[in-house]
Amino acid sequence: MSGTSNNVEHTLARVLGIKLKHDDEDIYHYEDPVSRGESVFSTRTSDSFIEGPPTTSEWLHEQLPSQAEAVSYIKSLFPFISWLPHYNLQWFAGDVVAGITIGAVLVPQGMAYALLANLPPQFGLYSSFMGPITYWIFGTSKDISIGPVAVLSTVVGTVVADVNAHGTIYVPNVIATAFAVIAGSIVLALGIFRLGWIVDLISITSLSAFMTGSAITIGASQLPSLFGLAGFSTRDAAFRVIINTLKHLPETKLDAAIGLTALFFLYLIRYTLTQAAERWPANKRIIFFLNTMRTVFVILLYTMVSWLINKDRKDNPAVRVLGVVPKGFKNAAVPEIESNLVSKFASHLPAGVIVMLVEHIAISKSFGRVNNYTIDPSQEMVAIGMTNLLGSFLGAYPSTGSFSRTAIKSKAGVRTPAAGLITGLVVLLATYLLTAVFFYIPNAVLAAVIIHAVGDLITPPNTLYQFWRVSPIEVFIFFVGVFISVFAQIEDGLYATVCISAAVLIYRILKARGQFLGKVKVHSVLGDHVIGDNHKQLVGEYGTFEERAENAARNIFLPLDHGDGSNPEVELENPYPGIFIYRFSEGFNYPSANFALEYLTSFIYAQTRRTSAETFERKGDRPWNNPGQRKSGKSREEPEHSQKPTLKAIILDFSSVNNVDITSVQRLIDVRNVLDAYAAPDVVDWHVACINNRWTKRALVAGGFGIPTKPRDGVPHRWKSIFSVAEIGGKDSAAAVAEENAIRRELSMASHRAGDEEMAKVNAIIEEEEDETPTPSNLAEKLEGSPRPAYKRKGAIISGLYRPLFHVDLTSAVQSAIANVEARLEARSSM
Repeated sequence: MSGTSNNVEHTLARVLGIKLKHDDEDIYHYEDPVSRGESVFSTRTSDSFIEGPPTTSEWLHEQLPSQAEAVSYIKSLFPFISWLPHYNLQWFAGDVVAGITIGAVLVPQGMAYALLANLPPQFGLYSSFMGPITYWIFGTSKDISIGPVAVLSTVVGTVVADVNAHGTIYVPNVIATAFAVIAGSIVLALGIFRLGWIVDLISITSLSAFMTGSAITIGASQLPSLFGLAGFSTRDAAFRVIINTLKHLPETKLDAAIGLTALFFLYLIRYTLTQAAERWPANKRIIFFLNTMRTVFVILLYTMVSWLINKDRKDNPAVRVLGVVPKGFKNAAVPEIESNLVSKFASHLPAGVIVMLVEHIAISKSFGRVNNYTIDPSQEMVAIGMTNLLGSFLGAYPSTGSFSRTAIKSKAGVRTPAAGLITGLVVLLATYLLTAVFFYIPNAVLAAVIIHAVGDLITPPNTLYQFWRVSPIEVFIFFVGVFISVFAQIEDGLYATVCISAAVLIYRILKARGQFLGKVKVHSVLGDHVIGDNHKQLVGEYGTFEERAENAARNIFLPLDHGDGSNPEVELENPYPGIFIYRFSEGFNYPSANFALEYLTSFIYAQTRRTSAETFERKGDRPWNNPGQRKSGKSREEPEHSQKPTLKAIILDFSSVNNVDITSVQRLIDVRNVLDAYAAPDVVDWHVACINNRWTKRALVAGGFGIPTKPRDGVPHRWKSIFSVAEIGGKDSAAAVAEENAIRRELSMASHRAGDEEMAKVNAIIEEEEDETPTPSNLAEKLEGSPRPAYKRKGAIISGLYRPLFHVDLTSAVQSAIANVEARLEARSSM
């Protein structure tokens, strides 16, 4: 089969004019008994390792899921399968308490947030019901509380207002439901295709700025309701709403007294109970539930006050009330999706989808870390999408996870996602049994509830200070986002922060310069003593120049400019004159290739000189930008320039490089050609260390890297291939030594217990040579008195043999570069 495929491959190559190359065709064969670039060590092993390049068919095979992976994927779509069979009464008790607690909070919040969405309050109840009922089937977080939230409700309210502002009038709930279907479908598709990583593109800075700007905007939009004002739009930019509220303050009514006192009581109760929990920690759980119910208590209190004031004034209430809330699910129907309607709110879909995803997944991840479990972002997308799709059949508008309710649910002792069923039951009962009570809820109190809830979304100053300590530029991005949210629209603030964050990231990638490294010898010191490989192994006192201490030294490589913050008093040096180590700082792809390699060439030009002067047959052959020599014939170079070394080798540290592309490899080839001409007639060896990816190796091999450069001066030399060899076991391996130490201890204990002469003889044999490391084989040899053959330590080469200029670490790369530069000089001097 392979022969047929090879024939087809070669036939197509001939037809298309493609020159096929194989790994061993580019190896330069020196006049040397060591073939293929191996080391002598590798030629003496029976199973020399030759690394094969990755193939396209191999990559395609890896992308296709196996049967087990397909079954696992299907199971992952329904996470409840894994925990439901283990459900128990203790879990049920915790879920009942948490579910009832969240239900009591969710009912008033849902109706209040529906007003933010320009919808009647009952639609908040519909969304409050469908979220908890659906999530437990598809979700992976026990803590998250899904339902109406302030920020997403504000986005929906903007959508409703903008669609009807274009002339065609749609019923508000039809717009909201259609928006839920389309946005939910997008989120569901992202989840099914397991694209949860998309959320990682939104930075914490963007999220914090968006939440803070949204909180300020939402709070400002509730000021007119809090003071009982009317006559101006609450959908304008936050600063306009605040200005108009101040202008109309003389028109405030009784609503202001109710709203302001309700807001005061909400904060007073929270502060008082928080202090009480610290003073009486034994009653902390009871106090927590009382604190959680503060919203319910305030609403019930002022609903009673409103009933006393308005019971005889239903047609003209003294205080604006919520009004009639229909009982049951009156708007349950198949959602209406018109193409013309979708086109009108299409521009708002990105903001809606981002709010759905970012807030929900950020919250669930946070509480998962706190409570020691892991959520699946992709599956959370499935849960959000299904919640919004199914909810649309009951008339629900878009919903997602809520930060405040999730915090309450977690502290209430929730055990599983099934707590949502209890919450849904509470909402269902309220929808059918308490609608008459809802009539007298003052709008000013609902405004106070919203302002109190969104206040927790504002990023506190201490968090901003931490941002400043980590990255000052991101604090600037934060304030830009908040500023735009307050003076324009909250969606604009989100887009602005995301775009600026992306621009900063791209700029950093484009200007990723890389660093030249120098070598320094270091010791590991514990107290005043130098330690070996083990921290318990003391090999000498530091500063005494003992041989064992000197042997324990190792080489490390640091930036020559000490840009990593290392001590500038530490003197670094190039490993050898004309050999340079260059580390890429942030990958090596097409955006950063030019800048990184331009810095590499400019630094090398500054630190070296040409191997031989340029010569031109005719005066006109000189490039226009090359000044050449002075008319006197003297070089334009500075005197000290002639003392600089010539370029001999470049070592590239690919430890931060995950993948390369065509552009980056081509730029590297261009630089290699330029520096080869600069060093002519000498050659420049390009060593590459710490390659992390087989496809990166394949790309470099395609560019001609990994093998020695043919000498131009016709002077061959024996290539010294230095490979890293790892121990793979054997009689003298570290594992065998550890085993023998255990045997020694066991025999010693047996000797003390038995006390017979034979065991004493065994111990004498073990201890007779302190410098010899015993093994199971030589112990048996001494005990039995029969000679046994010596065992050689077994090792294996880590990297393949065909590419001697690819190295596992910088140390082996430096050793190889120096060895071969010196071998070339020796070969030339012997001519």
